[in-house]
Amino acid sequence: MSDRDPQPVERQLPTEEARDLLALVREIAQREIAPRAAEEEDAGRFPREIFTLLSESGLLGLPYAAEYGGGDQPYEVYLQVLEELAAARLTVGLGVSVHTLASYSLATYGAKQQQVEHLPAMLGGGLLGAYCLSEPSSGSDAASLRTKAVRDGDEWVIDGTKAWITHGGIADFYTVMARTGEDGPRGITAFLVPGDAPGLSGAAPEKKMGMKGSPTAQVHFDGVRVPDDRRIGEEGQGFSIALSALDSGRLGIAACAIGVAQAALDEAVRYATERRQFGRPIADFQGLRFMLADMATQIEAGRALYLAAARLRDAGRPFAKQAAMAKLHCTDAAMKVTTDAVQILGGYGYTADFPAERYMREAKVLQIVEGTNQIQRMVIARHVAGPEGR
Repeated sequence: MSDRDPQPVERQLPTEEARDLLALVREIAQREIAPRAAEEEDAGRFPREIFTLLSESGLLGLPYAAEYGGGDQPYEVYLQVLEELAAARLTVGLGVSVHTLASYSLATYGAKQQQVEHLPAMLGGGLLGAYCLSEPSSGSDAASLRTKAVRDGDEWVIDGTKAWITHGGIADFYTVMARTGEDGPRGITAFLVPGDAPGLSGAAPEKKMGMKGSPTAQVHFDGVRVPDDRRIGEEGQGFSIALSALDSGRLGIAACAIGVAQAALDEAVRYATERRQFGRPIADFQGLRFMLADMATQIEAGRALYLAAARLRDAGRPFAKQAAMAKLHCTDAAMKVTTDAVQILGGYGYTADFPAERYMREAKVLQIVEGTNQIQRMVIARHVAGPEGR
């Protein structure tokens, strides 16, 4: 492998503070995350100590209010932090995105007293969160979830199973959507559940194609009692809270996808400029040069798309359509770019001695999580052409 350093990403950042923040993130990524990524992913090891370091560095609550331990950073900056982390190791970048998603409901819809009591530990106290919406029989059709929460005096009793939960079984808190009323979206309520609540347990982690270091597991709720002061928002408001959270979460996935794609492009360029055939570097051959050009263009387009959506969000304007577009484009681009990176490396790209094959395996899941790309197309089409069956 070549010692050639990748060209730094040219970023437009709004403040000097943001530039310093990105410099800190790159330092942590290069010193603490990237050197161990391949070995730890192969071993299926979750780097909890990295998340502790990120929390201590103020990087687990970036888009939330400073009064609760957050970083008061706009999404425009936060997403570029995610991209840098994901380029070093997707398990870390996606983990930060999921933690931010798990904190969103309380930070956005929680009562003031709830925020004062819980957010400081969630955002900067070393805790790690998980988001519980999907179930074994309700993924894309999330409004059909079956996990129930029944009122018992000043408490709620939760029973059911959540599926495909990132950090399932190891999280310190879970944001849980449970049915408290009628069938459909209007009967769902959100709860903040402690990770050590009696009756809460995680199943064995799924055996996945990629992201082996990130535990994904079913989470079981067997008579889990939660006081009413851990209910987030109003009864029946949970599904609208969930959808609002996912709009922002999709931007996180988009940024992570561009991070993985950028890492794959950097690896392909390194290899192509070092590998010699017919007496010259293979990067001199037009066929490969055009592949590299297309890869770079897809990455730049994806970065511009997720940042445009982030700036709409930061301005308080509607961004759901653009979030779905960013998630769709960026994750499809990551799949194409990582596949092309494997092709450029040839036989070496198919071996675990080089990271290209890991990037390709990791990119695939980004087309699935937090709304498959088929769901994203449905969301976009509703914005463009109106609801179905009019």
